[in-house]
Amino acid sequence: MTIEWRYTTQEGLGVLSLAGYLGPEATERFSGAVGWALARGTGPVVLDLTGLRGWSACGRRAVAEAAARLAEGGRELELAAVPTDGPAPVRANGADPAVPVYGDLAAALARHGGPAGRAAREWRTDDWPQQD
Repeated sequence: MTIEWRYTTQEGLGVLSLAGYLGPEATERFSGAVGWALARGTGPVVLDLTGLRGWSACGRRAVAEAAARLAEGGRELELAAVPTDGPAPVRANGADPAVPVYGDLAAALARHGGPAGRAAREWRTDDWPQQD
């Protein structure tokens, strides 16, 4: 089982949405999505986990590593709608950046000035769920 992802940008903010299960077999694809976000956006990245069915310890560690990777690029990772099947992301080491956590995507977007307008750009995997 793997994940599907969608990355949308608007001025000064990116939203990386995941669907599926973030386990060991999905961490490479997730890492690629984070690289995509680094290369194509600016400002904080809100990791929208609304469509995530769950995550393993390995998946939580991948999120912590993504936060460190984004911080190296001068960007912050924020989490929205964390799955209830486990604790927050596992920190890879004590130097990892703190990761803000919001109950849902609307709360995360409100921190940045309110609901998102129309996305400037969007990229997604071929099998991204068409619920939007």
